[in-house]
Amino acid sequence: MQNKACVRAHTNIALIKYWGKRDETYFLPMNSSLSLTLDKLYTDTMVSFEEDLAGDVFYLNDELQGEKETQKISAFLDLFRKEKKTTAFARVESHNHVPTAAGLASSASAFAALAGAANRALQLHLDPQTLSTFARRGSGSATRSIYGGFVEWDMGTTSDDSFAIEVDDASWDIGMVIVAVNKKAKEVSSREGMKRTVETSPFYPAWTQAAKKDIVSIKEAIAKKDFIRLGEITEANGMKMHGTMLGAEPPFSYWEPDSIRAINIVKQLRKEGIPCYVTMDAGPNVKVLCRLSQAETIKTALLSCFSADKLIITGPGAGIRELTATERSEYQWNESFEVKGWKK
Repeated sequence: MQNKACVRAHTNIALIKYWGKRDETYFLPMNSSLSLTLDKLYTDTMVSFEEDLAGDVFYLNDELQGEKETQKISAFLDLFRKEKKTTAFARVESHNHVPTAAGLASSASAFAALAGAANRALQLHLDPQTLSTFARRGSGSATRSIYGGFVEWDMGTTSDDSFAIEVDDASWDIGMVIVAVNKKAKEVSSREGMKRTVETSPFYPAWTQAAKKDIVSIKEAIAKKDFIRLGEITEANGMKMHGTMLGAEPPFSYWEPDSIRAINIVKQLRKEGIPCYVTMDAGPNVKVLCRLSQAETIKTALLSCFSADKLIITGPGAGIRELTATERSEYQWNESFEVKGWKK
């Protein structure tokens, strides 16, 4: 038996942040969140379940991964094997078009793509909402990458009803300019930073209460297509999240000097009449929510401090999908272990 599929998933950037788990095992969040799926950042993953494999094999960006990383993938695939009632091991080959662990939500697209590929390869026929609960078990933010546009992750009450919901396709001139301040892996991982904040920051209870109000307000803004209000809520919510980290013990911050430079440029652009708003996740990189039609103007302003290779303009992305034959032809499926991963 050999069942395989290749799926693309786009990353997403949370506008109302997911920051804190109430259940570490099932990745249940402390609050509901809302994101924008992006078209320029994505992961392509091929999964092949093969009965003659002696164990799971995992390649990331053409490199065979070690035991620690493979174990994470195996634990995730076990959810799908259990659903299918199979013990077949899998060959997983994934290519990230997102810098890994740099605060650009690479885990969101990675686990959404892996979930989608495993679902199709095993012919489980899970509907998108159910699939989002599976993706959540790999990375909380992956829940939202199942869908495109604006997506809500409803915190739910149990593992079964903590899932993603489509909110809006974001087709009304919505864009984002990403300032890749630092593409290197973070010193404090998102999971470690989240856990430390929840357990030690006195600011955290106020954050969860504010987040509950923010998600109601931002959905109202989206329904009215009120971009100004959307941006104001986005920026305020992100700043509040980062504020909780300064109260943690020991305190920490993901900001770097270039993060502040980018923020100041955005503030100046607003003074000049260009509506644009900042958000940041668990990393130094700055995301500027804007009108897609004004993204080039914003990029030009940012070029005063940042090189062009650090700036990415992106529009709304789509939900997960299987790659077309043309897209698959860009990669060479690794039928043997003589060649590592896919080759462009």
